[in-house]
Amino acid sequence: MILSDLIDRPVRDAGGERLGVVVDVRFAMDRSDGRLLSTPRVFELIVSPRSSSSFLGYERTGVNAPALLARWFAWRERGSFLVLWEDLAALGEDAVTLREGAVRYSPRLAGTGD
Repeated sequence: MILSDLIDRPVRDAGGERLGVVVDVRFAMDRSDGRLLSTPRVFELIVSPRSSSSFLGYERTGVNAPALLARWFAWRERGSFLVLWEDLAALGEDAVTLREGAVRYSPRLAGTGD
């Protein structure tokens, strides 16, 4: 699978209810082996119930300019959430299914964009 296969894929809860679509993916770098460049791994998915496009950086809590755009993006992305990769039950051809009890986190990135 390539990353573009995951973007815009529907996301469903354990009961099959549609929650939205994958709009972004966040990666983690494991540098515990001491290497400067490590292999990235998928860590989180961002799911939007309304939009199928990226946040364009407006998920960063310090990004508030231009003000009109910042307010529009905040309105458009309301209800979006972040889910950890480990909370996925299945990654099918037609949808991503979350496991029972998957936690929905805020997609906001605190302390960035200041």
